[in-house]
Amino acid sequence: PFLNESLPTPPSKTPLFPKDLFTPEELKRGAVTFHIIGLIYMFVALAIVCDEFFVPSLDVIIEKLGITDDVAGATFMAAGGSAPELFTSVIGVFVSFDDVGIGTIVGSAVFNILFVIGMCALCSKTLLTLTWWPLFRDCSFYSVSLLILIYFFRDNKIYWWEALILFLVYVGYVGFMKWNVQVERWVKKLLYSKKVTRVRSTDQLMPATNAYSIRISNA
Repeated sequence: PFLNESLPTPPSKTPLFPKDLFTPEELKRGAVTFHIIGLIYMFVALAIVCDEFFVPSLDVIIEKLGITDDVAGATFMAAGGSAPELFTSVIGVFVSFDDVGIGTIVGSAVFNILFVIGMCALCSKTLLTLTWWPLFRDCSFYSVSLLILIYFFRDNKIYWWEALILFLVYVGYVGFMKWNVQVERWVKKLLYSKKVTRVRSTDQLMPATNAYSIRISNA
């Protein structure tokens, strides 16, 4: 009797994203070019918005708050640049229910460190003066945050209190930026306080012209 009973069929999943305007056959025949054109258009539009509005607004914020460029880049610029990743993660977690958010966040950090810095150095027309402190500061916080994230992912789950700790770590990073200049001076003073400058014996010798003139005057 159990063979005649039909098992309930699982409900069909509704598509999470709108269907493509083109069929797979049309995409293979060249319709994918329209997707590429749309992607290029979005990149150009994003570049125009950042160049015409975002960067000037950031300059005004720096001037009004009296903060340095590296601090503004690590806070306001980072928040604005990571906004697409934030919305991608939100869509991945609450709409498509997959792990695209983790790959986007961690992968974008690798992209920013390797590709963005490399391309800026290659395409720059002027000499870029860099210091070691911003790199050391941000890499230290980034390493700590990655270690915490790896530890929380040991059971493939993120609980609410773990998410709260991650958020508090970022709040601590932003709070650290308030005393960034003071901490930088203290660290550099600690490192350079015992620095010894080597003086060669030849550095104490006077040039030959000066020595010759002294001998003539004594004569």
